[in-house]
Amino acid sequence: MHDFKKLNVWNEAIKLVTEIYEITEKFPRMEVYGISNQIRRSAISIPSNIAEGSGRKSSGSFKLFLSYSYGSCCELETQLIIAKNINYIEENILNRLIEKISVIEKMLTNLSKSII
Repeated sequence: MHDFKKLNVWNEAIKLVTEIYEITEKFPRMEVYGISNQIRRSAISIPSNIAEGSGRKSSGSFKLFLSYSYGSCCELETQLIIAKNINYIEENILNRLIEKISVIEKMLTNLSKSII
């Protein structure tokens, strides 16, 4: 249906995943299967759902997968707040990531609205 690699929102989400991996690499080793893994999975889910939805045969399915991506943004933000509260990331890093997530959420909303 769409070439997901040409979608700006997918490219921004890929950049976010890369940054998330760099940040969580510094988390305590004991968190490798804990919050670090959860944060990474939520982040990966954002571009993955965009890609999967773009390959669906109907606009309705694509919109559904965009909504899954939006939900993953909310999940990721929640997990990052927890990481900040347990002192795994600093507030300035949290704020920067939340701003990037907000941009992606707006892009997802606009893309979803543009689909007929």
